[in-house]
Amino acid sequence: MILPVARHSQYMDKANDIDIDNSSNTDELFGHPKGLYVCFATELWERFSFYGMKYLLLLYLTKYHLFSDGAGLEVLGSYAGLVYTLPVIGGMLADRYLGMKKSVIFGGILLCFGHLLMAVEGHQAVQYVAGTILTADITLNNGTVLSAGTQLTETVKIQDLAALNVFYLALSLIVVGVGFLKPNISTIVGQLYSKDDPRRDSGFTIFYMGINLGSFAATIICVYLGETYGWRYGFGAAGIGMLFGLVTFTKGLKYLRGLAEPPDVEVLSGKVWGLISREHLIYLTSLLSLSVFWLIIQHEPVVFAAQQVLLIASGVGLIAYAALKGNREEFQQMLVLMVLIASTIVFWALFEQAAGSMTLFADRVVDRSIAGIEITAGQFGSLNAGFIIMLSLPFAALWVWLDKYKLNPNIPIKFALGIMQAGLGFGVLVIGAQYPNEAGKISLWWLVLAYLIHTTGELCLSPVGLSAVTKLAIHRVVGLSMGVWFLATALSETLAMRLGKLAAIDTQGGELNSVSDNLIIYTQLFEFLMWIGIGTGVAILLISPLLKRGMHGVR
Repeated sequence: MILPVARHSQYMDKANDIDIDNSSNTDELFGHPKGLYVCFATELWERFSFYGMKYLLLLYLTKYHLFSDGAGLEVLGSYAGLVYTLPVIGGMLADRYLGMKKSVIFGGILLCFGHLLMAVEGHQAVQYVAGTILTADITLNNGTVLSAGTQLTETVKIQDLAALNVFYLALSLIVVGVGFLKPNISTIVGQLYSKDDPRRDSGFTIFYMGINLGSFAATIICVYLGETYGWRYGFGAAGIGMLFGLVTFTKGLKYLRGLAEPPDVEVLSGKVWGLISREHLIYLTSLLSLSVFWLIIQHEPVVFAAQQVLLIASGVGLIAYAALKGNREEFQQMLVLMVLIASTIVFWALFEQAAGSMTLFADRVVDRSIAGIEITAGQFGSLNAGFIIMLSLPFAALWVWLDKYKLNPNIPIKFALGIMQAGLGFGVLVIGAQYPNEAGKISLWWLVLAYLIHTTGELCLSPVGLSAVTKLAIHRVVGLSMGVWFLATALSETLAMRLGKLAAIDTQGGELNSVSDNLIIYTQLFEFLMWIGIGTGVAILLISPLLKRGMHGVR
């Protein structure tokens, strides 16, 4: 069994299985190809950079550049949504032209530049509330100069627009870089083993553990540096981590057995319009696309609308294909798969509150002190990866044990359990809100328990869902079906931030109102999310017999 992982690593082996001679152990270490450990280290450092930045992002925007909660969540939603959309394109380009080696290296280079550019802070934003009498001249972002002695009739915010433009460029570089690197590094792992190699699942287990180790370390180290010593140090550490990953990959190419090369070198080097090679055209087009992503990252509604159109069109297309090209059984299985994929949007929209509303909640209304040590808000993001590392093996063993006694729940029931746990995690926070301390804050242990329940829900749904795609989709369109899964994931990221905006709090100069008022606002949001999760889970549970029949024996 392949170990379940944090959902941000859910790019499964999509390569065509090929026969590999594993009789020689000259390039093996601890019973596995040395190339596995190259991919392990590369992905560890890539996830280190990704999560080191992600859990700082919203805090950085709201505290340093004085974005409103709503505006910050929109940027986070656009960015995260694009990050989980672009790998579909990056994987296709690697399969047809670039090959995995060139894709990973190109993506890694973009990621290094992107993460390091995040360290460009610029000047901290300044906000003057209405009624303030200026003691010196100030220049607004539109160029207007207000002289000393002017009494402001409205709140004025001055931001470093140049630094923000660099920030959006950095996000664009990361989006495109992830698109090239993420789907292909896991593909290389799959190609290191023959189709029937019994070590294959064990190899993915090692690989996935590296992913979660990187995530865990990042949310401890990078977030701490960013919140304690300055944002540039956290973002810079994330960039250095990605650089380590890129160096590791390039130094370890000799251990990849030549499996990551372009599928057709002649086609790749061939001239397009007699002017430029296909390889260089791909690189050039990717760099030019940065301007597009720079723009749309700042316009979340565009991202949200595009995600919906792509997802609906892809889903309808798959159903139509199954109706026209498949038999009755395949058609029904595809319908079940689309229902399951749709339900994951709810789960991930709740789960991904971790980097949004739950991070702001931890920052503003949680007593983060333990044994005299104060934990930073963003560091709570490490809990998911930590629990994944601790609970993956027990959950894997649990399904095997239940199956032995014919008690293993079917796929729809596991989905229902996962979604309900996403809701119950917020229920824990609602209960915790009833027991504030003297300062009006709640104990951090309520938040720890919420993360634990969310993680157990993830372990019920995420690995099962990935497996379900490969089992229920018609063989000829498995790749596209997996792409629809990722598009649903991307949509859920944007939707998560939209839900988080329901608890957006207006600040004055970066300062918050009373803790008790903030607690009430977050509690209302979490109660709403609780009922969404529980309600959706119950609905899936009620229709699970129908879904089971439509799967025609798939377990």
